[in-house]
Formats: sequence, structure tokens, C-alpha cells
Amino acid sequence: MASPHASSSPRPNLTFRQLRGPRSPGEFAAAVRRAAREIGEHVSCDARYIGRVESGEIRCPNYAYERVFRHMFPGREPADMGFAPREAVRGRGARKKGSAPPGPSESPAESRTSSGAAESSTESSEESDVLRRAFMTSGTAAVAAVSLGAGPRAHRRHAGDTEAAAVEQAVRHIRLLDDRHGADGLYRRAARPLKAAYELLDAETRRRSVADRLHSGAGELAISVGWLAHDSGRFADARSHYAEALATARVAGDPALETHAFCNMAFLARDAARPREAIRAAQAAQRAGRRLGSARLMSLLTLREAGGWARLGDRPATEEALVRARTLFGRGAAEADPEWMTFFGEAELEGLEAQCWSALGDWRRAADHAARAVALQDPHFARNIALYTAQLAGDLARGGTPDAAAAAGERALGLLEQVQSARIRTMLASTARMLRRHTSNPLVSGFLSRHEVAVRPA
Repeated sequence: MASPHASSSPRPNLTFRQLRGPRSPGEFAAAVRRAAREIGEHVSCDARYIGRVESGEIRCPNYAYERVFRHMFPGREPADMGFAPREAVRGRGARKKGSAPPGPSESPAESRTSSGAAESSTESSEESDVLRRAFMTSGTAAVAAVSLGAGPRAHRRHAGDTEAAAVEQAVRHIRLLDDRHGADGLYRRAARPLKAAYELLDAETRRRSVADRLHSGAGELAISVGWLAHDSGRFADARSHYAEALATARVAGDPALETHAFCNMAFLARDAARPREAIRAAQAAQRAGRRLGSARLMSLLTLREAGGWARLGDRPATEEALVRARTLFGRGAAEADPEWMTFFGEAELEGLEAQCWSALGDWRRAADHAARAVALQDPHFARNIALYTAQLAGDLARGGTPDAAAAAGERALGLLEQVQSARIRTMLASTARMLRRHTSNPLVSGFLSRHEVAVRPA
């Protein structure tokens, strides 16, 4: 039987290479990310992605990239950029010819169902279900599973570029779905590709570069799955996944992965009321991350440390860390910024500072920063907008402004129609408890009634 991965050698996309012009792949990737922000899209484009397009490995971009490229090159159709028709790569037409499964694209969330579901708004709960189904049926999970013996090739224990790419795609896929829909409902589904990724580490590889990609990808996948557990309130599971990622980083000698693991461990420790552990983990992340050359990364890690100091009630140490974080953030973005940090912009900086002031009991400053976080957040990050809005509602309630708190709470409840997050529901439940003393206020009464309906079992 022919291998399901067998296909002719990819044909280089010379047209796209010409569109890049004199810019390096990294410079062009940065231009793609900027163009995406201009139209409210989010793509995790890097030099590797550009290389895969130009080599012909990616024959057709996903819908998000297609919109970005159309914005960058007005008047050009995908075919004018050297891409193959979508139906020839992903749709029924490709399957009728008995071809191999479609090559990976940057975001498998765009490879919807076998009927080629039409593009639609992410606000739709129907699309949310489609995306989640796609997560378990997409090529990323399937390729890894087949490679491990879950399919007809059980005698093979070899892993190559295809399997490494599948793991990397699974990581991106989880992040995309979490950004748009939150962690609840995704965590259990993520177990399958994570198990597959770690079993791939024991497969035979012919090149060290492939082995390194597999270790890095498996570790990043463990962190992503750990975050889904973390955000859905499963702290023990999250701790286990983060520890697994840290062990993988240490085995592989991967400082970037080690830094990411410590970063998330610090965040988890803060949320689990272990502030001293949060501080130590954040400082360990900073030691590991210094060699990576990313000021934005160091800013985030310093904010993780600030969160620990705030939970300890140490205002001077918190303020000192916040000043350091803002100074580092002000140095700007760089090519060395990790791909997983796409969420960390000015909005996240404001949101994390709001959490610090809230932990210190300075409700006015916390509310000011939370409001700025909501205003600055990219619409793509629906989960973060809901989080900051819930943070704002809680700070306003504690600060003695029930009208404004109820209004923010109403907005957060509306966002929960498209985002599933135990963390955000818990925050809103706390706000509702604080506002019950103001039931004579019509705005508060309306929020409490809507909240009661929202939390009522179906």
C-alpha cells in the first residue's frame, strides 16, 4: 500500500518569491503580521512559514492568510500569487483524485469539514462547534496518529518533517481556538494530539533538526494543553503538563521552551495562591530567557514576577517590577520575540497591571488599567476581551461604583456567548455576589437576573 503521505515533489512558488522582493523572509513575515493587524486578522507568520510557501509546501493559504495577502496585494487573486485553487488542495476535488491528505496550512482551523464549509463569523456558536470538530479531524492530529501506529502503518516508527510539522500545527491550532473561544470544551480534545506528540519522541529520526523540532513542538503542545487546563480551573492537570514541558526542555537543552514553561508555571502558581512560588518561577524564567534577545519576552516575565509580589501584598516590590516591565516593553518588538507571544501587546500589559493593582486593593487604578486593556485589545482575542471586561466589572464593584460594574458585567456576559472560560465565569460570579447588596438599582438587578440565567444548568 502506498504511503498516505506520498506525493510528488512540491513545485516552488516563484511568483510569491517575486512578490517578496528584496526583503528577507523574516522582514516579509513581519510585514504580513502588520498587514493582518490592519484588517483585524491574526496570523502567526514567521520566516519558516514564508519559506514553506515559497518552496511549494503550502500550495494554498488558509482563509485568514488569503485575506491578508489580498490586502497586501490589491487586485491579485490567489492564483496571481502562485497558489493552487483551494478545491484542488482541500476540497472534494482533491479527494476524488485519490490524492494525499492536504498539506498543512498555518491554521488548520480553516480546514473545516469534508464539505468545505463556507467561511463565517467567529461570533457564531455553530462555527465554534465546527472548529472544535475540525480540531480532532484535521490533518495535524491525524498525521501524528497515523505515524504512531493508530492507522494502517503500525509497523513504522519513523518520524520526519511531516510529523514535526503536524505537531507544530497542532500547537498553533490550539492557540487559535483558545484565543477565539476559550479553554472549556477544548481541554479534553487536546489530549489526543498531545499523547501522539510525546510518543513521536521515541520514533526514529534521521536528522537532528527533526528531533529538535519534535521535542520543541511536543513541549509547546504540553504548555498549550496545560494552559487549557489552567484556564478551565484544572490546576493539578495544568501543573503536570507544565512540568512535562519543563522536563522536555531540559532534556532537549531548549532555553526558549524552558523559559515558556517557567512563565506559565509562574502564572499558575499566582492563580493557585502560591505567590512565592510564582516569584521564583518568574525569576527562573528571566534567567533562562535573557539569552533569547527579546525585550518583550522579558517584559512579560517581569509582569509574572510583579503578579507574585502583588499577591504577597508587597507594594514596593510590585511597583519596581511594573516599572521594569514597562521599560522593557518600551524597547519594542523584535524578530527574536517568540511566536507564542502574539497575545502580548499593550492590552495585555494593561490587563496584567490591572490584576496587580487589584491584588493590592487599589481598585481605582485597577479599573483604569482594565478599561484601557479592553479598549486596546485586538478583536481577534475574544477570550481576552471577555477576561479584561470581567476584571473591570470586579474592580468597579469593589471600588463602590455598582452602576458601572453592572454595565461591565453585562458586556462580559454577552461575550461569554462565544467564549467558554471557567476563569471568567468565576470572576463574574464573584462580581455578582458583591453586587447583591444593590438589588434596588435597576442596572444591578438586570445584570444579576441575566447572570442567574447564564449560570443555570441547561
